[in-house]
Amino acid sequence: MLPEDWIEHRREDREPVGWIVPEGEGFRPVDRLGRGVATEPVDWLEAEEILEALGLGFLAERYLLRLADGTERPVRISEASPDGVTVVADEYGAASAVGANSDSFRLPFPAPETLRPE
Repeated sequence: MLPEDWIEHRREDREPVGWIVPEGEGFRPVDRLGRGVATEPVDWLEAEEILEALGLGFLAERYLLRLADGTERPVRISEASPDGVTVVADEYGAASAVGANSDSFRLPFPAPETLRPE
């Protein structure tokens, strides 16, 4: 569940691209995985610009998921919402194969550090 002070930000086409969170005298842009995308608070307009420049393309990239036993699996994000993040195993491109029965993993929101870009 989202904190009450997280303000959703949408692109011009109304697609949500993240949130803007008040922090001190400024704002912190947060991506669709629930992760801050600025090293320090910025002003409102800069937070909007950061989220719009980031867009949603990063969600289509491959990630590595570190499992409890320490192994890592390549995955792709299949869902990202405040209810959680679902990733699908992507060994050899299996996540995009029609009819593939790839392993899926449900992660909390914000996405944990065990999920990182490949």
